[in-house]
Amino acid sequence: MALPSLQLFHCLTPRPPSNGCKTTMATLSSASGKTVLRFSPGVWGSPEFDSCRLRVVGGGKYRTLAVVSEEGTEVENGSDEQVEELGQKVPERDFTGTPYVPIYVMLPLGAINMNSELVEPEVLMDQLRVLKSVGVDGVMVDCWWGIVEAHNPQAYNWSGYKKLFQIVRDLNLKLQVVMSFHECGGNVGDDVHIPLPHWVTEIGQKNPDIYFTNREGQRNMECLTWGIDKERVLRGRTAVEVYFDYMRSFRVEFDEFFAEGIISEIEVGLGPCGELRYPSYPAQHGWRYPGIGEFQCYDRYLMENLRKAAEARGHSFWARAPDNAGSYNSQPQDTGFFRDGGDYDSYYGRFFLNWYSNVLVDHGDRVLSLANLAFEGSCIAAKLSGIHWWYKTASHAAELTAGFYNPCNRDGYAPIAAMFRKHVAALNFTCVELRTSSQHEDFPEAMADPEGLVWQVLNAAWDANIPVASENALNCHDREGYNKILENAKPLNDPDGRHLSAFTYLRLSPVLLERHNFMEFERFVKKMHGEAAPDLQINSNEEHTEDSSAILQ
Repeated sequence: MALPSLQLFHCLTPRPPSNGCKTTMATLSSASGKTVLRFSPGVWGSPEFDSCRLRVVGGGKYRTLAVVSEEGTEVENGSDEQVEELGQKVPERDFTGTPYVPIYVMLPLGAINMNSELVEPEVLMDQLRVLKSVGVDGVMVDCWWGIVEAHNPQAYNWSGYKKLFQIVRDLNLKLQVVMSFHECGGNVGDDVHIPLPHWVTEIGQKNPDIYFTNREGQRNMECLTWGIDKERVLRGRTAVEVYFDYMRSFRVEFDEFFAEGIISEIEVGLGPCGELRYPSYPAQHGWRYPGIGEFQCYDRYLMENLRKAAEARGHSFWARAPDNAGSYNSQPQDTGFFRDGGDYDSYYGRFFLNWYSNVLVDHGDRVLSLANLAFEGSCIAAKLSGIHWWYKTASHAAELTAGFYNPCNRDGYAPIAAMFRKHVAALNFTCVELRTSSQHEDFPEAMADPEGLVWQVLNAAWDANIPVASENALNCHDREGYNKILENAKPLNDPDGRHLSAFTYLRLSPVLLERHNFMEFERFVKKMHGEAAPDLQINSNEEHTEDSSAILQ
């Protein structure tokens, strides 16, 4: 019997097929090294299809399964409901004996409430025991400025954090502590709202120029503009003095945890989301991926800084931001500034972008200098965000609006790495779990290249001889994502044996502790530690609703 061609699309494919072909639902599972397809009787619509062989077409999460049956070929009748041997499992790299990379897990954003109280300590303690049981080295916690110094200047309340740190110490875990000088809420993954201190927002009501501002005059209250780093507008103190006093208070309050080595690292927040970048793509102002974002330099303090820079250059008429850079959701080619051959590469464009990025580097320089003073002898770090969209274009527009002067003809991360080296600070980078091929499948218009960006930033840091740590940008529970992290953590055949100094997993949640997710996570931890990690098989017919405590019994 002659059969027409038929495609069966993988059930995980998020998009329906666009070619009008017939589809059906099915379940894929693995057993004994073989991939097995199961489907209900008669679902093909014709029993002749039951005995057809299948082949894998395409790659990644958009694999399709095509029936192998050419026109005019007789196909034997059959009733078997399994089609096997779609292909052997892809060999995975063996990380046994590779360098030990410590694993930390971020605690929930709301672990400490607005009254500086530890939320559900018994539940958290049980979860930390589970993490400890699979070899996790420690946890990361945000010390929120908006909680600790909430009501009055230099009136600090560390009580909830003290209880939390005691639990961590009792379990013999380490601590990465983030000095979080930004607002929580409104960004990807934010499930609580923690504003800036009340006394700061009161100042902002009278003087909104303490916040980053866009061309339309919209204020971004996620963090303070770097324009007031040296301006005494916070009840007699500059912004960097406020940050220093906060860090010094923390150092004194938790001296015993430093002395005992429980606190292994202090990560210093340098901007929105704790990252050294401008808040160029705020969702609350209408930005949507993969928009290029907007320059954030229109508060009067930064504009005055720009005016002085233009006069010093001898071109006072350059004391302005670009007026042809589009808006939050523009694409580079639609703007006069970012398009190929656009004004970003003109004399004025290069002046402005150099000034804009220098303000970013200078801010990091000032705050990390004071952090070293406050935490003398302790390891400090700061985080960069992975702005990977539009990386494959000439201008790298999204990076430019965020303050990374990294067009195709310039290395914008080398000056940042050099600044980190000056302060002996580790660089923490995001998005190491993302694959360029997946980004192209999901958003081909974004011209994204996370793998290229990660490679550039990691090498800029390693070339500057500074430690490089990392974390995932989005939730990650699958082996494909973990394997990508491992590839970046321990580059294959690196002649210098370079590797990440630590990895922090985002984030502790009930989803992570579900049985199948936690088994994959445990396997990942072993590989990051350089231990043998057997391939853990899970019955595909099980209901994966048990928490991880069942694994450990």
